[in-house]
Amino acid sequence: MDNSVAAIYRPSYKTRWLRPLVLSHVAAGFPSPAEDYIEGRIDLNRDLIKHPIATFYIRVAGDSMTGAGIGAGDILIVDRAAETCDGHIIVARINDDLCVKQLCIEHNGKILLLSANDAYPPIEITDAMDFEVWGRVMWSIKPH
Repeated sequence: MDNSVAAIYRPSYKTRWLRPLVLSHVAAGFPSPAEDYIEGRIDLNRDLIKHPIATFYIRVAGDSMTGAGIGAGDILIVDRAAETCDGHIIVARINDDLCVKQLCIEHNGKILLLSANDAYPPIEITDAMDFEVWGRVMWSIKPH
């Protein structure tokens, strides 16, 4: 079993970090520092978290989702209240382990959890497993 989750964090609304959202797109160079280029302010809590009470952050360990742009050390924003459907990337609990995978629901009702790395086989969910979807991955935060 791929145990790809290292830590869980709750979002905090105590501190507001409003940052300017620059109106122009960046292709090369720097935008002018003039106020005419400021479109508004971004509040990551407001803009990235739709259900604050049902949202948590979780840090990724492992490389099973690199093909989906999710790598070790990335922080995922996971919403437990968001609807999860076939094809969504989710955080799931299988027995005592947490994992991040792509949800695949086949026409016959069979549930598979897919990695985005060919080195990892699909996980077929069976009745013998204690399985729970913890939430849908809404965003990922990654270092560059």
